[in-house]
Amino acid sequence: MTSNSPSAKAPSAAPSPRRAAWAGFIGTALEQYDFVIYGTASALVFSKLFFPNVSPAVGILASFSTYAVGFAARPLGGLFFSRYGDRLGRKWVLVMTLLLMGGSTLAIGFLPTYGHVGILAPILLLLCRMAQGLGAGAEQSGGATLLTETARPGRRGRTASLVMSGAALGTALGAVAWILVQLLPHDALMSWGWRLVFASSLLVTVTALILRRKLQESPVFEEIKEEREHPPAPVKEVFTRGRKPLLLVILMNLGSNAQSYTFQVFMASYLITTVGVAEDFPPKALLLGALCGSAAAFGFGCLSDRLGRRPVYAAIMATLVLLPVPAFLALNTGSAVAIVLVICLGFVLPAYGAVGVQTSFFPELFGSRYRYAGVTMGREISAVLGGGIAPLVAAGLQTAFGGSWIPIAAYMMIVGGVSTWAALKAPETRDRDLTDPRDATDPHAATDPHPSAAATGVPAQEKAQPAGAETPAKA
Repeated sequence: MTSNSPSAKAPSAAPSPRRAAWAGFIGTALEQYDFVIYGTASALVFSKLFFPNVSPAVGILASFSTYAVGFAARPLGGLFFSRYGDRLGRKWVLVMTLLLMGGSTLAIGFLPTYGHVGILAPILLLLCRMAQGLGAGAEQSGGATLLTETARPGRRGRTASLVMSGAALGTALGAVAWILVQLLPHDALMSWGWRLVFASSLLVTVTALILRRKLQESPVFEEIKEEREHPPAPVKEVFTRGRKPLLLVILMNLGSNAQSYTFQVFMASYLITTVGVAEDFPPKALLLGALCGSAAAFGFGCLSDRLGRRPVYAAIMATLVLLPVPAFLALNTGSAVAIVLVICLGFVLPAYGAVGVQTSFFPELFGSRYRYAGVTMGREISAVLGGGIAPLVAAGLQTAFGGSWIPIAAYMMIVGGVSTWAALKAPETRDRDLTDPRDATDPHAATDPHPSAAATGVPAQEKAQPAGAETPAKA
């Protein structure tokens, strides 16, 4: 008898976890670079370039609205690409989304502004932002799923967390890009300097594409593909069989996503317009925060391998309920040290620490038949409800309540509380059998590492061995 577990495959057939890690690291760096440079541009220049004929407050709201549209498009991209991630493989989707995101980001750098073509300018910006969102809709989920399925049991948390370490690197690179262009004279920055930031994504895209084209498919996916008798319908199955883990992912990601983009995007505008810091200060604070976030993603991923996914994630979410009030009090002091400390905490906890745990936690929640689709749809639906509208909601609350930060803090605390509750309701998933087609929320899947033939449709002797078990020798 032989085992079909990934660990039992011949070394020559096994994909390289190191190459997969690098591909995920660089790919998500590109995604986050694209989103960060857009978010920073929304706070610093887009309101003047694409919405010049309105008041500054309305211009910021309009600029953040186009930012939110990218998140609104993400579930559509996730819905489209999820069909193929569970059919054609994780690698195929990662290459396609990379090209779509890189191309749309590059196109933004060549757009005419309102002064050149009038109302057509924000329309074109909106279309490019939607294309960005469509590509991003399956990017991080694909990288997290592939790395989780490639990593050895006991190391899934740390390996998959490299996806978010790469995202933090993308944030740092985006901050560096804006720091450099802000050295230009103001007129040069507003005429052509901002375009250089978006054009620079071409270099990152080409680098990531070279790595991803050499990437091998996940061994778990290859095994499932060999055992299939009929083409899967992953999106349909998520909404018919996987509703419980889908809802958990949506609610668990809501708080971290909303607070993440509040710290990364809204705070830049808040610091400039309300606290009164110089325009070149927020990108520097974002750079330090991103470097801390990169280490935090890996650190919390490792911690989840030791203590479990649920307790680590729940602890982070509970901290986010307490963070907003002291954070705003510190920001309003105007102290550079206090501001940098708050931004760093925003990156360490909601932006990358929490998501460093998600990268293994969320794929482990779903069964093998629709894992890619489940993770993608759950993350992207919550991205719209959380991160996509968070800067817009925060700016709207600030305008509606006369500049007060208290409603913004209350909003952040509420979404943090929702995610804390969901994390406590989720099952522990550390090192569960990823070839099991049942979700981790299935009570039988939690206690039985050997799915029955009746439950899976696959003979029991052909299933993978549970984590840590020895592979039987051939008869």
